[in-house]
Amino acid sequence: MSKTVSMALRARIVYLSVTLFAFAIAVQLFRVQLFEGEQWRAKAQHVSTAWRTVQPERGHIYSGDGRLLATSVPEYDVRMDMATEALTPERFNTHIDSLAWHLAGLFQDRTKEEYKRDLTDARARKERYYLVKRRASHAQVQALRQFPLFREGRFKSGLVTEKRLVRARPFGRLAARTVGYVLRDSTTIGLEGGYDKYLKGRTGHRLERRLAGGTWMPLDDGEGTDPEPGIDIHTTIDINLQDVADAALEQQLRKHGAQYGSVVVMEVATGRIKAISNLTRTADSTYAETMNWAVGEAAEPGSTFKLPALMVALEEGLIGPDDTVDTKWGSITYCGKEKMVDSHPYKDRKVTVRRAFEASLNTGCSQAVMKAFQKDPKRFVEGLKRMRLHELTGVMIPGEAVPTLRSPGEKFWSCTSLPWMSIGYEVAVTPLQMLTFYNAVANNGRMMQPQLVTQVSRDGRTVEEFEPSVLQERICSDRTLKIVHELLQGVVDSGTARNLHDAELRIAGKTGTAQILRNGSYQQNGKSYQASFAGYFPADKPLYSCIVVVNGPTMSGYYANVVAGPIFREIADKVYSNRLELQSGRVLAEATGPRAPVSMSGRATDLRAAMAGLGVPFTQDGEGEWLTTESGDSMVTARPRTIASDASGLVPNVLGMGLRDALFLLENRGYRVRVQGAGMVKRQSISPGTRAVRGASILIELA
Repeated sequence: MSKTVSMALRARIVYLSVTLFAFAIAVQLFRVQLFEGEQWRAKAQHVSTAWRTVQPERGHIYSGDGRLLATSVPEYDVRMDMATEALTPERFNTHIDSLAWHLAGLFQDRTKEEYKRDLTDARARKERYYLVKRRASHAQVQALRQFPLFREGRFKSGLVTEKRLVRARPFGRLAARTVGYVLRDSTTIGLEGGYDKYLKGRTGHRLERRLAGGTWMPLDDGEGTDPEPGIDIHTTIDINLQDVADAALEQQLRKHGAQYGSVVVMEVATGRIKAISNLTRTADSTYAETMNWAVGEAAEPGSTFKLPALMVALEEGLIGPDDTVDTKWGSITYCGKEKMVDSHPYKDRKVTVRRAFEASLNTGCSQAVMKAFQKDPKRFVEGLKRMRLHELTGVMIPGEAVPTLRSPGEKFWSCTSLPWMSIGYEVAVTPLQMLTFYNAVANNGRMMQPQLVTQVSRDGRTVEEFEPSVLQERICSDRTLKIVHELLQGVVDSGTARNLHDAELRIAGKTGTAQILRNGSYQQNGKSYQASFAGYFPADKPLYSCIVVVNGPTMSGYYANVVAGPIFREIADKVYSNRLELQSGRVLAEATGPRAPVSMSGRATDLRAAMAGLGVPFTQDGEGEWLTTESGDSMVTARPRTIASDASGLVPNVLGMGLRDALFLLENRGYRVRVQGAGMVKRQSISPGTRAVRGASILIELA
């Protein structure tokens, strides 16, 4: 066969093969179009559409006075379909400069030139799901819908906004760890987790179509179920008291260079938590709510545990407050190996149990417990368990730490366990568990469960209420309670917390300075100490209990009375200033000296103008913005009145002033003013020059 014939044959074979292949394709297309079209169209529809879950809006979380602590707000990813046919080159080029300028002004994360470059590059790539901005707010999305190009609507501009709901806390870090979080993987923390079954609502379902780039668009077919919003919860948190606790805690943490700290304030009769703050030092030396130390960490409490330890012995009748113990001059060795020392040497070797507790003598308190239980330490542990010191409180926050309370015969029990447990070592409790015990002492022996939520509601209507819950009706006898109330007051009157003696409300409580176990040993440095104070106020008729714990102070001392005590006192003073009924026994400050018959004290410029207008002889003895007026035989005399600066925190003197000037001075300092009568200020409930926190209530009487 010639070469020419061979090539012609090959060409015919190739031609025939291509023809047959094309014919097969044509037959297949014809078959699919006529016989299988509906089947494939249905399958395509199924792939591009799906029933998708619609998440409901979570319920709100409110403070005790109805202010929002947590709510759901919309957040958007702003994208742009650069390949839509409606977005013609002419329209894009006409508006790109103006659009880039508006976007740069709104988001302020890129310049106009950068926005123009990025949008133009995405347009050149015909990107179908170009991300313009992630996590834009609702207000920002509303604004950008009015921008050039975007205002022409979704289909002409290619604008796509993808909405999702996120949790926001209007009060920032205040009680943030307690209120909690909802993470992106739907993990819940704090009250968000404890009450998730109420807050989460019920999911819905709807048919959606998948668009280019992976986004989904609802189909308006009327099918599916709408999501049901969650139920709102109402907490016990007093946001004003929470603010005071948070600020006081941070101030002390900064002052002492501490690692972290926590504060909890509880209502004695109900167990309702009015404030809870947990602050941790971050890498940049600021403080944030990153861990709920009050609930989630059980640690050796130190000397605050001396109260339950002695109470067991008192309840058993094995010791009395006036029994004498030998401190061995502040150093005792137990079992021939463990030396226990007092933080400060005491002047007497032999002291009463009462004095050992008030002065927080480790040797004295341990000797009292050893005297009572050395032969039967199990009886001591059983006494602690009768007071529930080995059990969880059951507070509705996930992650409550389990307390540690060993018994004889268990692992790690030794002959030194009893004396060391008596002063708060070899045991572990959380601050909240310790406070629950002190609150029971303040509540005449009735132990209340810590409570953070009072009710849940929907659309303003109560769905369910949560009444205060009693954990134990009596933790000890009235006789023991009477003794320990005296002991706790003695700590403040003449013991380790004498610096709290002159607080506005009488305080009862116990200091605790404990070494912290680090890497298996106790180190002699500030970083390894924990300072705490637990107690209640007013001491005679307790309304609130409180615990303060500061971990790892490194500057300006580490003893509890100077580290934790001031926080406790500031909270007690805040409660006093806000509760007028607690001030009923206080003598109101009265205006003294002669009063001008025709003038009230007040601002100098106003007084001079008034006297001139009325033709009243007027003389001013010295310069000042505020004046005090006095009547004379023939004229009004004024002298300067010193008004304490706002930064001083002292209450200004408004005695003798008119209502307008008094309100101006007091309300500008942040005080809440109540008014009785008419005329000039005759009395004010908080004396001039007294220190009071912002938000304090002041009653002024006019006559």
